[in-house]
Amino acid sequence: MDKIKAFFANKWVGFALATLLYVLWFVVWTGWWWMLLGVVVIYDLYISKYFYRYVWSKNEAMCEKSALYRSVYEWVNAIVFATVVASLIHIFFFQMYVIPSSSMEKTLLVGDYLYVSKVTYGPKMPNTPVAFPFVHHTMPMSQTKKSFSEIIKLPYQRLKGLRDIKRNDVVVFNFPAGDTVLLENQAVTYYDVVREYEAQFGTERGRQALERDYTIISRPVDKRENYIKRCVAMPGDNIQIIDGELMVNGKPEETIAEKQYCYSIHTSQPLSAYAIEKMGITEMSGSGTHYFSPLTEQMVEQLLKMDNVISVERYTVQEQCFPHSARYPWTADNFGPLTIPQKGTTVELTVENLPLYERIIDVYEENELEVKDGEIYINGEKATSYTFKMDYYWMMGDNRHNSADSRYWGFVPEDHIVGKASFIWLSLDQNKSFPANIRWDRLFNKVR
Repeated sequence: MDKIKAFFANKWVGFALATLLYVLWFVVWTGWWWMLLGVVVIYDLYISKYFYRYVWSKNEAMCEKSALYRSVYEWVNAIVFATVVASLIHIFFFQMYVIPSSSMEKTLLVGDYLYVSKVTYGPKMPNTPVAFPFVHHTMPMSQTKKSFSEIIKLPYQRLKGLRDIKRNDVVVFNFPAGDTVLLENQAVTYYDVVREYEAQFGTERGRQALERDYTIISRPVDKRENYIKRCVAMPGDNIQIIDGELMVNGKPEETIAEKQYCYSIHTSQPLSAYAIEKMGITEMSGSGTHYFSPLTEQMVEQLLKMDNVISVERYTVQEQCFPHSARYPWTADNFGPLTIPQKGTTVELTVENLPLYERIIDVYEENELEVKDGEIYINGEKATSYTFKMDYYWMMGDNRHNSADSRYWGFVPEDHIVGKASFIWLSLDQNKSFPANIRWDRLFNKVR
């Protein structure tokens, strides 16, 4: 044992181990070869110790002379160390995420706290590395002051992960339509409000009115809101929704046991609160003999077996969806067919199909897009086709009639992917008080 301790206490062994870890993590994994300069710092830390002799020794002397200085130094040192370690873990390995809405019920419930793995798909390097730690896009105690600076803006880079995204993975990603935000009303999607204003006032006057009523800001990719949905279609897949049923490459999607649709429920007598809770129904409106609620197939079967239930009929969504164009009168329940863009594939471009790819070309892949006299121009040149630079994904919530997902705002680019939802480490029912609010049966359940 003493020999082992002596071996690891040797300065050259320490230097070799620290260098190996540093090179594998910060140089090989990231591909930032300029960070090999850090080996010089490690060498000085373990071997030459010039920094200690000429700088750090003075700090130790101050600590011995002044108890106040030593106390302040220890606190600052602890805070900086904890911040650096936590930031590295957050960037490279995992982050925690809490479910804020019911769009993934019953797979995930409001109040579920998730472990989101960044290693699975490979961690995405920050686009805006200069930021206040441990917050997303807004400073603590503020709804409007941004927590980051764009003085340094880095291009998209994703490190190698354990595997690629698979169909039906539950994925956390940056909200694609969150690039533009109404500062005074961040709960709504900017583009939905724009369409409302344009429908009411016309295109030009509508945008002028919107700019008058709101402060409009933009956010880089890594500072957009985090969303969580199920990846139902991969790059190159063809999807179609017929009467609410999703078809992928001409076949029904894989069975999702907890998938929900909204139903209209007619009864001869009111449903009891006990029966509603026993079936696991968390959202229900209406009273008396007519109710409206999202239900799984199992819940529908249970309701139909009740003597006081007359009928349970699925609701049909009629509102228009992506790409929000008169040429594509699609709805959330009747949508497509549509092929998901894949990196390297080329599509023919026409004025008719441009609404499908306009945002990809203009926003996600940062080209100058114009339509003049019925012709399409990309970066000043006439274009009749386009080759995609990134892979794209189609995300949908398991609560199909209560989910703002790809049906409404389109494709999710690969540079928006944050990580894979792995397991639930805590689940709290917001309608109950401690300790009854802890959903013990959900703790450490794998997300499927």
